[in-house]
Amino acid sequence: MKKIIILSFALIVFNSFAQISTPKASPLAKIEQKVGLADISISYSRPGKKDRVVFGDVVPFGEIWRFGANENTKITFSDALVFGKDTLKAGTYAIYTKPNKENWEVYFYTETTNWGTPDKWDEQKVALRLTSPVVNLNDAVENLTISIDNLQNSGATLQFSWDKTRINIPFTLNTKDKVVASIKKTMDGPTANDYHQAANYYFQEKMELKQALAWSTKAVEMRPEAYWMSRLMAQLQAANGDYKGAIETVKKSITAAEKDGDNNYVKMNKASIEEWSKKK
Repeated sequence: MKKIIILSFALIVFNSFAQISTPKASPLAKIEQKVGLADISISYSRPGKKDRVVFGDVVPFGEIWRFGANENTKITFSDALVFGKDTLKAGTYAIYTKPNKENWEVYFYTETTNWGTPDKWDEQKVALRLTSPVVNLNDAVENLTISIDNLQNSGATLQFSWDKTRINIPFTLNTKDKVVASIKKTMDGPTANDYHQAANYYFQEKMELKQALAWSTKAVEMRPEAYWMSRLMAQLQAANGDYKGAIETVKKSITAAEKDGDNNYVKMNKASIEEWSKKK
């Protein structure tokens, strides 16, 4: 019995020690930044200089290096980024670099699950390769640092800094076209589809059917050829007790559906005429 108790105690002590957490030498950092209308996030581990010569020693020149430590450095952005004449579509990428004395090559790599540099480098997975000149700093940066600076509505600059080295990678966004399109849509008012979707939601939820009919009528006025919109308008007319008007509207839906070859809508509409004719 004593042996069992001692063994159980030993296991408890061992498990307690197994749960001890210690700080990582290269702690994880995450940054999130809004640039224009785009959301950009970066996760990376931050090794320290620790009185070492970093570039050319800890990080050799001329070799591809995972920019950071531990897991891959990852960047995610919701809109395409434009680097000079090159466009990188929205998504998540691993960042690799090849440091040299005068400039760095920067790679945006589509595979993001590597721990460090891939065992086999695949050029087909390089979504974009850039070259950036080295900026020599007077004061050393102790921990590897990524920042997004020089913020403007249409772009910003990715900055990579460590020791006495910095590289700047400016990018732009197609913010203006998106804002102009949004303004134009707002100023022009709701589209036929906006009215139709609002009316359909109210119809499905059986709420404020007169308001739903008003929206549906506007949708049909804007798109009289859209037989699915005419059918909803007819259904709302019937729901509001106007069976005669519903039959006239659904006949127009039948004509448009026949022209488009949509026999399913023709069948549904004819069934509705039969049903509503009994209620006139």
